[in-house]
Amino acid sequence: MEIQHINRETKGFFKAVSDEKEAGRMTYSWAGKEKFIIDHTEVNEEFNGQGVGEKMVLAAVNYARENNLKIIPLCPFAKAMFDKIPEIRDVL
Repeated sequence: MEIQHINRETKGFFKAVSDEKEAGRMTYSWAGKEKFIIDHTEVNEEFNGQGVGEKMVLAAVNYARENNLKIIPLCPFAKAMFDKIPEIRDVL
């Protein structure tokens, strides 16, 4: 599974792709130059239970770390991932 990142001026998304099919998408909005808000995570039904959402959250965490950014997880799924995995809370 590949996680692709598309960043635009005010918004962006992480997309999970498996065998050329979109497995899931997690969208975000910029909150200034140093923070972004994860606002929605969606996994296509046929990929449920395969850790797709978690992979996208971890990709966002890696992106934040590499670029010295912070994440505001407004999406309930993303917030649950931050609650569950203490090692990624450094980007909050």
